[in-house]
Amino acid sequence: MSAILGESLLFPQRNGPQIRLKVFGDEFYSYQENDDGYSAIYDADLGLYAYARLLGGVFISTGVSISELPPTGVKRHLRESQETIAAKFEQRFARNSASRDGAARVLGRSMGLLEGRKVNKGKILGLTILVSFSDVKTSITPADVSDMLNAPGYNRYGNFCSVRDYFLKMSSGKLDYSNIVIGPITLSHEKQYYVEHPLVEETLRAAAKSGIDLRQFDSKREGYIDAINILYAGKSLYQGDYIWPHNGIINIMLGSMRAYFYMLTGLGDDRTELSIGTFCHENSHMLCRLPDLYDYGKRDGDFQNSAGIGSYCLMSYGNHLDDGKTPAPICAYLRNLAGWCDNKVCLNDAGEYQANHGDYNTILIYNTDNENEYFIVENRAALGLDGYLPSSGLAVYHCDIFGSNEWQGGTPDHHYQCGLLQADGHLDLEKNMNEGDASDLFGRIDGLALSHDTLPSSCQWDLSESGLTISSISEPGQVISFRTGPIKSTRSARGEAVAAALINDNDPQGVSSIITLSESGKISALRVSLDITHTYVGDLKVELIAPSGERAVLHDRKGGGNDNLIATFDSDGKPELKALLGLPAHGDWTVWVADLAAIDAGKLNRWSIELDLEASSSSASYEAAPNLEIPDGDPTGISHAIMVEKEGTVQEIKVSVDISHNYVSDLRVELFSPGGKRAVLHNATGSGKPDIVRTFEAKDAADLAGFRGQLLKGNWIMRVTDLEQRDVGRLNKWAMELTILE
Repeated sequence: MSAILGESLLFPQRNGPQIRLKVFGDEFYSYQENDDGYSAIYDADLGLYAYARLLGGVFISTGVSISELPPTGVKRHLRESQETIAAKFEQRFARNSASRDGAARVLGRSMGLLEGRKVNKGKILGLTILVSFSDVKTSITPADVSDMLNAPGYNRYGNFCSVRDYFLKMSSGKLDYSNIVIGPITLSHEKQYYVEHPLVEETLRAAAKSGIDLRQFDSKREGYIDAINILYAGKSLYQGDYIWPHNGIINIMLGSMRAYFYMLTGLGDDRTELSIGTFCHENSHMLCRLPDLYDYGKRDGDFQNSAGIGSYCLMSYGNHLDDGKTPAPICAYLRNLAGWCDNKVCLNDAGEYQANHGDYNTILIYNTDNENEYFIVENRAALGLDGYLPSSGLAVYHCDIFGSNEWQGGTPDHHYQCGLLQADGHLDLEKNMNEGDASDLFGRIDGLALSHDTLPSSCQWDLSESGLTISSISEPGQVISFRTGPIKSTRSARGEAVAAALINDNDPQGVSSIITLSESGKISALRVSLDITHTYVGDLKVELIAPSGERAVLHDRKGGGNDNLIATFDSDGKPELKALLGLPAHGDWTVWVADLAAIDAGKLNRWSIELDLEASSSSASYEAAPNLEIPDGDPTGISHAIMVEKEGTVQEIKVSVDISHNYVSDLRVELFSPGGKRAVLHNATGSGKPDIVRTFEAKDAADLAGFRGQLLKGNWIMRVTDLEQRDVGRLNKWAMELTILE
């Protein structure tokens, strides 16, 4: 199924020219508006689209053509009642369930995928049938369509690639899907007739009579045609039960072959309108049994729409990007379910990672203690097929194969199958505010980006802590680096001891040397250097003992007759040291060395230890009372800086302002970080009200969330601008309250 949200399309009228309307919905329920926002309904008596009005929660015609001036009293953006929407949806869904792919919901009952026969690997040959009507023909040839579906390096009419190349790219070569194109077959009625009457069986019967050998389309030799695509003349019609672009089930025999899954959509008026987006979307249902990742909005019990994963996946709204010519990739979550990702990088181990753009064969995954629930990280920089995304950066998906993208509530029992953790924390996709915006993905963040207590958070759906922490994200680009685990900071502890301790021959008691560290904090990385003189290092055992008593073996009688042990060990390369991460740094650290065999002796000359400490959270407050006059009607405004000397990165920020002004809707109030990032706190709102005396948080001024990860040190600038004439005021004082990581 293919949903659209506000796309401007042409609609035919029996007694008038085609008319352009914006469409919202899918084949089971939709509504239309003109460019001015007035709801439209097709009036069969007029043979025209007319202005709609509501009667008992149902659209009825005003009898006035939508091409004329609106009737008196008709309002913009009318909506039918939720009960009416649900009833119409269920009526159409029930009427069509025998022919539609009823499993094509957003609930993947087969381990996240839709139930049914899959042909998502190997060489697959599909049948594509071009269709004309008694009144509408097409100038698009089978060769034109065959090139769009099959040609290597295809980029005609603005398309990014051919359908075959798209699936080769998404599957990393595992699905080689091409099509034979036949037709056009001319159906028996005019195009408008098929808005309310089936056309699929008539099309298939005519195709079978053409003499084509249908057995070539059965890759598994099971008696099924793997994929049937019906492309009809003219633009896609987003009307009625039967001609709206969709995928479905026909389940009829054509000789010895069974026709089962099919998809149907329009060709466009001419070859310049050929686009791969909807074709790829519907075939992903048909071939791979991928579910939709948008909200149908009628079957989740709350009657509320959401945008699902928005434009960030082909299986949501991403098939419409660039008018369908540069559709979004299939997101990493679904590629993994399809079995297309050979390389799995586990993010549960703390460390530095890289996400490579366009590496569709690799998945970066963080597992929780629930097998069905996990997080996936993906590079979605604005490159290649991601070139038309509304945002650019690192995507983090919260996944549960038992979820549904109809369930936007985010509760333990009802939550998304694959949700995008929007970096700005706004939940715009869940609230159906848009299909994506510029602040959805994580851009460069020098400090903490995501943890159990950030917004958004990495908590599991039951609100327990998953343990996923992401920090130090680099600029969006071909490679995005990031860190998982404890936040790397500049805090460290180091000590060195010149022991000069003799190591007695064959003495299991050994010798010890202590370094006392005074720094507090938990260990995020650890390095130990040893300088031991000995003529047979295979006799030696060396251990590091933490203040808490935990022991890590550094050397255990290896090296045979080699002389001397001069080496550095670190927690990245030695599991025994990695086990000490997270322990307190403060206290006595001990190196113990013993010679466990006869003949040779030696000396512990010196050793050192260096610890990286986890970033610690602290708070800081700054305030100023500049008492500056705000010039009237001056776009330059006034600026005042607070200089911060402290090092660290911002985790949260609250900003308080005290501004005297007679008419605050004249004012814009902005805060700039030392790095130049801007947050608008107040933007010409509050008509007629005096003074701004309040504290802004991220929940009040969304831009403040963007300061997370910004460097603290430097000039923080408050700017106040009066945008209109007549009234004046003063910036009396302002203050910042910050939570920072050091």
